[in-house]
Amino acid sequence: MKMSDPAKVGIVLLVLRAALSLPAHGATGKTTKESFISNGAKRTYVLFVPASLSPSVQVPLLITFHGSNRDGMSLLEKWRDLAGKERFIVASPDSKESRTWNAPNDGPGMIYELAEMLKEKYPIDPLRIYLFGHSAGAVFAINLGLMESEYFAAVAVHAGAFRDDSEYQVVNYAERKIPLIMFVGDRDQFFPLTAARQTRDTLLKVGFPVELKELPLHDHWYYDMAPDINRKAWEFLRSKQLDATPHYEPRYFK
Repeated sequence: MKMSDPAKVGIVLLVLRAALSLPAHGATGKTTKESFISNGAKRTYVLFVPASLSPSVQVPLLITFHGSNRDGMSLLEKWRDLAGKERFIVASPDSKESRTWNAPNDGPGMIYELAEMLKEKYPIDPLRIYLFGHSAGAVFAINLGLMESEYFAAVAVHAGAFRDDSEYQVVNYAERKIPLIMFVGDRDQFFPLTAARQTRDTLLKVGFPVELKELPLHDHWYYDMAPDINRKAWEFLRSKQLDATPHYEPRYFK
């Protein structure tokens, strides 16, 4: 039986619609807006979970920290394609005040509670919980990683460093030499190379495995270069893990 031209057109349209409805390559998974109560306050975050996770196969968790006057989605949307492809969970919380991150409002306690809550819901590898931050979120991620070096496995940041001598005091809280990678543009308006190099050198001097990637002709703007920065950050992070049971001890920094 021959098929009529209208029928052929209808089948072609159905195939096209099906193809268009498929998720982009690497982005297979679900993104949701979530909330929970921490220290009596409602906290919000966006979550990406790769498709078809097996309860018997543990996956890493990446927690991200956004830049000033942005929110968690501004980073999550830059990470989810890679997370879908590489199969790791991404949680991107909103800071209490969008312009900054500070303790104790935003952590360590709130981030620890978020991670523990997600570990109960998903097959997360407790030895592979990572931090990534941009700008104000980068400084916070460095501080948080040093403060809770026996809980988080490694830290990656873009456009962040210590710029004041007082900030280096947090190094004294680290019980473990947590691995860290920093990406900074040689034209960054807010975090000059001198600050990034001094941060790296100070941490290296006391035994931290730190890498600094200087990006030529790059300024503070993260978003256009995010795919390349994130890929290189993940190459660093994914091989790092705790060598002992995670330990969390509440500490606070200013």
